[in-house]
Amino acid sequence: MMSISELMSADHRRCDQLQASFEAAVEKNEIDKIVTIFDDFYAAVDRHFRMEEEVLFPEFESVTGMTRGPTQVMKMEHQQIRQQLESLKLSLQQNDYEKALGVSENLLILTQQHNMKEEQMLYPMTDRSLPNTAATIEKMQAILVVL
Repeated sequence: MMSISELMSADHRRCDQLQASFEAAVEKNEIDKIVTIFDDFYAAVDRHFRMEEEVLFPEFESVTGMTRGPTQVMKMEHQQIRQQLESLKLSLQQNDYEKALGVSENLLILTQQHNMKEEQMLYPMTDRSLPNTAATIEKMQAILVVL
């Protein structure tokens, strides 16, 4: 059976790959691909955050009683990442690809730091704390399909 750590870490890698593909398209000035790849990246990050915010975090908080702990910090960081994604979207709408690359680089640093905290601290805590990780994973995977 897959653990929450394995599922969510793999999803981090998927989002990272989409961001790398987006940056490569911008660097190569592949205008026809940039928006499509960005939309895929944006949707992947949104689904990932929804898996956490709608399923994983509430279940973890319910079992542990820790509503002001690591999940609160992660939610605040999600907001910061969302703001960067919106800034990136605005840069693309303005056809300012140089600015888009700069925002994407900042976003990469922010997400790498965020992902490290989740992978090294929060996900292992959820694997240990949640009584039925298979049910939690099933609920999270259902979000991946719903768009």
